[in-house]
Amino acid sequence: MNLKGDCLAEKAPQSLWKIITQRRYILTFLVFWGYFNIYSLRVNMSIAIVAMTENKSTILVNGTEIWNGPEFAWDNVVQGYVLSSFFYGYLTTQLIGGVLGKKFGGKRVFGLGVVSTALITFVSPWLIKLHLFVLIAARILMGIFEGVTFASLYTIWAKWIPPAERSRVTTQANSGSYTGAVFAMMFFSYLAKTAGWKSIFWFSGGLGLLWYAAWIYFVAESPESDLRITKWELKYIRTSLTDTSDVLKKTKNPIPWCSFFTSKAVWALNVSLFCEAWGFYTLLTLLPKYFKDVFQFNISKSGIVSALPYIAIAIMMQISGQIADRVIMKNWLTVTNTRKAFMSIGFLSQTCFMLGAAFWGNAVSTIFCLVMAVGLGSFAIATISVNALDIAPLHSGLVFGIVNTIGTVPGVVSPIVAGYIVDTANPTVDQWRIVFYITAGLYLFGALFYGTFATGRRQTWDEICLNRKEDDTSIETRVVE
Repeated sequence: MNLKGDCLAEKAPQSLWKIITQRRYILTFLVFWGYFNIYSLRVNMSIAIVAMTENKSTILVNGTEIWNGPEFAWDNVVQGYVLSSFFYGYLTTQLIGGVLGKKFGGKRVFGLGVVSTALITFVSPWLIKLHLFVLIAARILMGIFEGVTFASLYTIWAKWIPPAERSRVTTQANSGSYTGAVFAMMFFSYLAKTAGWKSIFWFSGGLGLLWYAAWIYFVAESPESDLRITKWELKYIRTSLTDTSDVLKKTKNPIPWCSFFTSKAVWALNVSLFCEAWGFYTLLTLLPKYFKDVFQFNISKSGIVSALPYIAIAIMMQISGQIADRVIMKNWLTVTNTRKAFMSIGFLSQTCFMLGAAFWGNAVSTIFCLVMAVGLGSFAIATISVNALDIAPLHSGLVFGIVNTIGTVPGVVSPIVAGYIVDTANPTVDQWRIVFYITAGLYLFGALFYGTFATGRRQTWDEICLNRKEDDTSIETRVVE
């Protein structure tokens, strides 16, 4: 059976509708909304906690305003532990997500991870009322369920997405994360003001449940198991992935655990994601509080302003992946040099603009610097999101599970570190500058480390040579460089 010849003989879809309704693009669209839900479920506490801990007042009939104090009298240290508790659980299941995705399929594991998180979120208002420790335990449990999602998804990407489309597909899907963060910061602030903080959890949890119904109905684990896929698309995908998909489906490959932890390429990813995640989680969880402390913005205004950097990155993520794929397809740079160049652009831009945010004292200038830092960080994230597929397509889920485990540590540590640096009763600009200095320093270190040790070549420990007969055709896996 000559898959390549048959594929070329078939007529490719011509109309825009037939192109955008190809199954791998529908998968990408639903992964986008899956990431959207993941981050709106994750960010909701950052918005809700501002409303939960702010001073409340009652205005009497005669116009007298009586201050009742906050509903929850948590200081910055306690708030840091609440915000970071999600990541205690999230840290433990990154690698497990890759293993489960390989064993049970990415569709099942990714979907169950999102819907379980949504269910816990939906009942969170009742859990919060019970006790602070119940809330922290629930957030840890959310992290455990959500932790399996990202690594398990690489099992689906390896089966569905041709190498020539991976940069743009993964970045377009990942942009759902930042779109979800933007939506959460803007809309949840409005919800908190108009309907109370409990409505944030009910809305975000309900949205996740609706997404899960669509995911179950529309998504198949592999092109071969999709009953709605066209013959042309099935042959196109199979032809593009003969070096990986047949091995994934028909062989039991030994897992090179030792190589995962001794590979320079994997460690370059580990360090880069740690540095990127430190800045991302610091801003994601603390920006609303920063604008309230430093510029005295109310919850609605701080939520809207905090969303601006993520509007920038949601837009830039659509562009950076397209540029990366084009650079590689036009042979302007090798895969390795493309990855290093994009990582350097992202990290060095973030370093400069984060320092600008620390030194520039007025609100408009600070917002501009943060928007530029986060937006240009899309070049780094576009590299991180696809590099595991470059270096280890057969084991990309497990590699990303290891990488994302280390990348989750900043989510645990950074809010706590900021809680100890920034005083609860009297927060100052100088205290917040220290938070920005730490972030800028890590961005610079990440650029240097990745530029020294990273690669875009498939690693020898991931290569598997498979010779077998199928319709008198010998299929041998190829090294992707």
